[in-house]
Amino acid sequence: MIVYREATLADVPGMAQVRARDWGSEEYWRERIALYHTGQLHPREALPPRIGYVGMDGDLVAGLIAGHLTRRFGCDGELEWISVREEYRGQKIASRLLRLLAEWFRAQGASYVCVDVEPSNRVARAFYASHGAEDLKPHWMIWKNIAQVCESSPADRVDSTS
Repeated sequence: MIVYREATLADVPGMAQVRARDWGSEEYWRERIALYHTGQLHPREALPPRIGYVGMDGDLVAGLIAGHLTRRFGCDGELEWISVREEYRGQKIASRLLRLLAEWFRAQGASYVCVDVEPSNRVARAFYASHGAEDLKPHWMIWKNIAQVCESSPADRVDSTS
């Protein structure tokens, strides 16, 4: 059973392991995630606060998500990272993590939320679109009202590879 909770610095090694399976090294991600969560790494136009969540299977990080407030592209919030271990994909973990982050954005008063996504990453783009995101720019998608993610059941969403 996956348990969802706010990420802590103790989760960074497991989060880095998940991110490194998609790109980069664990060392790169350990440093980057730790600096992000401690407020020492600042994505362009990022504002405090920021948050991260993990989906845990016992002591194993099955998935993660992180986001922060921003002014980028006139948005209120930005989804920074979302990743799920390959062996856990198809279990709605990404959808549940996205809903947690959407609820956090809503509590912060953030409605317009953007995400940087490679134009060639059809799977990620389809995942975001199935949750209400629209194209903003070639590398960016946006939720014009992130609350819509909170209003529908994550069990109704497509989540095959995220």
